[in-house]
Amino acid sequence: MKIDLSGKTALITGATGELGRVIARTLAECGADIALHYHSNEAKALELKNVIEALGRRAVAVQADVTKQDSIEALKQNVEARLGHVDIVVANAVVQYKWTSVLEQPAEDYTSQFESCVLQNVYLAKAFIPAMIEKKGVRFIGINTECSMQNFPSQSAYVAGKRGMDGVYRVLAKEVGEHQITVNQVAPGWTISERERTNGIAESDDYIARVPLKRRGTDQEIANAVVFLASDLASFITGAYIPVSGGNVMPAI
Repeated sequence: MKIDLSGKTALITGATGELGRVIARTLAECGADIALHYHSNEAKALELKNVIEALGRRAVAVQADVTKQDSIEALKQNVEARLGHVDIVVANAVVQYKWTSVLEQPAEDYTSQFESCVLQNVYLAKAFIPAMIEKKGVRFIGINTECSMQNFPSQSAYVAGKRGMDGVYRVLAKEVGEHQITVNQVAPGWTISERERTNGIAESDDYIARVPLKRRGTDQEIANAVVFLASDLASFITGAYIPVSGGNVMPAI
């Protein structure tokens, strides 16, 4: 069985990030044309565009601020003019910040996480789902985190944003399901990325001890889950929060 996304167009926000790059490349390897969103790293976006075009797929690099509705609307118009309507949205971008305790975390960090985790997805839905309703059988996929279930010290701003995102996705799945639009989340664990392969892979005995599979996952394993949800193999899965964390977190019934 082979995943074939030929004829599909996918948008990945935060495509120049460690995980975004692998998601974009893997979707392209399965046949999708790719819209690469970036915020500031144009050079990396253009480099990735060349990689995807070398795979025989069409690709565009588009700058936007995903925390601003007008910027996402401009992103939509740019992508549609160059690649046509989007079939697969992968919301991967998130604002980075320094983690600390609730008592010490600046209030603006909670605002940044709300804007990049919650409002980004609201704006993406408003921009892209109306055309998706006309096409049917399309996919809306968000990158959440295992932290949403862990609630460990210093995670508060990130968890607050991602748990808010989870609420938007669950409601959205119910609102657009009748149009055969699936809305799902992939929740990575502590993931090994290309940066670590280059600079040295960090390990934590305490973390590994909690993971049933006794290892950290890879960026490719996260991308594989995204591609599965983007495919027809996942046509009857919606409203799901799927940890890809080696069993480190397990949603309960």
